Amino acid sequence: MRRLLLWLAVLLGCAWGSAAQADDSCTVSMTNLDFGNVSPISGTDYVAQATGTLSCQFFSLNLGQLLTPNAQACISLGLGTNSTSALPRKLGNGAQRMEYNVYVDSSYAAAKIWGGTGVAGAPSSFTIFLSAGLLAPAGTYSTTFTVYAKIPAGASLAGVPTVANANTVYTSSFAGAGTFTYTTYGPINLFGCSVNSGSFGFTVNATAVNDCTITASPMAFADTSILTGNLRSTSTLSVRCVNNNAYQIALNGGSVAANVADRQMKNTLTTERVSYRLSSTLDGPLWGDGTAGTSMLTGTGTGTSVPVTVYGRVPAQVSPRPGDYKDTVTATIYF
Repeated sequence: MRRLLLWLAVLLGCAWGSAAQADDSCTVSMTNLDFGNVSPISGTDYVAQATGTLSCQFFSLNLGQLLTPNAQACISLGLGTNSTSALPRKLGNGAQRMEYNVYVDSSYAAAKIWGGTGVAGAPSSFTIFLSAGLLAPAGTYSTTFTVYAKIPAGASLAGVPTVANANTVYTSSFAGAGTFTYTTYGPINLFGCSVNSGSFGFTVNATAVNDCTITASPMAFADTSILTGNLRSTSTLSVRCVNNNAYQIALNGGSVAANVADRQMKNTLTTERVSYRLSSTLDGPLWGDGTAGTSMLTGTGTGTSVPVTVYGRVPAQVSPRPGDYKDTVTATIYF
């Protein structure tokens, strides 16, 4: 009987020793974060999500974890390229930057910025638990977690430029900047996440798009009884284009005459008309659409609203009967 017990003990010892050659292991991966198209002048936040995956491979030879194979992982994030701080992180294109940040939940609160120990201003990290279940067979098991990111609206976003008047991709790489520690265990974990370590990576992208907005105020000429001299007035266009984005503004020929070289206002009650001129400078060249000797106004966006003055002039002409004379001119911005 004593010999049989000794022989069984030797077998168990060999089985336990072989387990050291097949350790449980875990990896972390994550999909890229892509904000898609971002208009810097939109005045809105842009958000994106990505999915992280913790995968662990459990071996049945690890007798201590045979009944209930579990894992705990603590997942941290560095700054990524183009960033010198986590407050905020920045996407880059050459020397240009776009502010953003990455969070562990959808509150987008400063306290939830994804970072970890040693990342100033980014206190939060993911702590993930994975259980294969009671009497789970050997194999690979996975669980997922969600990552949140936001580009906040504001003056910083409004100042983001496009390059060469084209949609411009801003990016940051986290290759190797995602790090994690993990522990695999059976029923009880005595070591937290501290036993093993690894790294992972992903990219963050946003495309700054060319964009412009334009609004106009009415132009009203003063009341007059006869048109023996120039009658002048102004109106204002409010133009906002993405920083460094070139644009042109065209004025059409109006709803009455549809003629950029000879716009006319019509009496609201009769067919009588009054000719008038529009220009970008006082009594300057005709402002139109580039046809019939007219020119368009050109400019470059700053990310902020810029006032543009439209100068109107009613030249001397045969005076029509009294009444209200109107025309509708459409301003179109090309960018």
